[in-house]
Amino acid sequence: MKLEVRDLGVSYGATPVVRDLNFTLDGDDILMLVGPTGCGKTTILQAVAGLVPIECGQIQLGDRRIGAADHVPPEKRHIGMVFQDFALFPHLSVAQNVGFRLSNQAPVNHWLNRLGLEPLREARPERLSGGQKQRVALARALAHEPSLMLLDEPLSSLDASLKDVVRWEIRDALKEAGVPAIWVTHDQAEALSVGDQVGVLNAGRLQQVAPPEHCFGRPANRFVAGFLGEASFVPGQFGGGVAKTALGSAPAMMADSDVATEVDLLVRPDDLELTQASASQGQGEISWSRYEGGTRLYRVALDEGGSVRVRVNHEQSLSPGQRVVLRINATEPLTAFPRA
Repeated sequence: MKLEVRDLGVSYGATPVVRDLNFTLDGDDILMLVGPTGCGKTTILQAVAGLVPIECGQIQLGDRRIGAADHVPPEKRHIGMVFQDFALFPHLSVAQNVGFRLSNQAPVNHWLNRLGLEPLREARPERLSGGQKQRVALARALAHEPSLMLLDEPLSSLDASLKDVVRWEIRDALKEAGVPAIWVTHDQAEALSVGDQVGVLNAGRLQQVAPPEHCFGRPANRFVAGFLGEASFVPGQFGGGVAKTALGSAPAMMADSDVATEVDLLVRPDDLELTQASASQGQGEISWSRYEGGTRLYRVALDEGGSVRVRVNHEQSLSPGQRVVLRINATEPLTAFPRA
């Protein structure tokens, strides 16, 4: 089923929550919605599901058009939902939860087997781990063969060791079912690794919706740049596809169609390398160091003002106050914004 959202607006009373929302999902596309707390992510899911009324715009769900004056109740939208709190019936077994209100047991058995739940089919939810409960919730939604899936922070109740495993189980199951999905998350790494598209929201407006690589490497604005990963901005001059900065020159391109010569170049921690310098050399000094296991993250205060973050191999150990030489090592074009 194809989902088209056009100029959607949602308000709670006199307070606008979502404005001018536009995106399209087709086939088995997974859209990851990210943004600060309170930006409208869950409201978008509720509006698409029919749980809150829309104020303006329209939702085209297959051949069904939904507008402010053309409400379609949730039970007629053929949408599956997976919540962060699982929402399982405590008095029903795993199989009964998955097959709730289903007469055909074939899809129930399929998803029990597919998600490794067959040995637990007679178990009650109280006996299940968090990861098992999430698989049951997913199996229940998919067994009803929905045309669209909505997932609201499905991994937030799981511990870190489970999240990476379950996120890929969910993605693989959605792809096998061939159903498009909107997945709300606060985890940026999850959004970038799992999604076919990433939508970045701020104050109820979609700042950018694009493939993960594009959102990360070609952010539409400074908000997207700063929200998706660690961002530093280095002043420089742009011309001929090159940005010249105090940290060296780098291939660059302007965000969107902006034209400027004085720019701020977006650099990520992996776009830089550093070496220790003598007290009279270098372009800055270490402000702090964070050990990350296989890597170390440094904040470097620049002599010209501002700071950058640099990620290096864990064996390269430096202390706060040490002078360093920095160099941009990017080979692919970095994104430049007109000087703020």
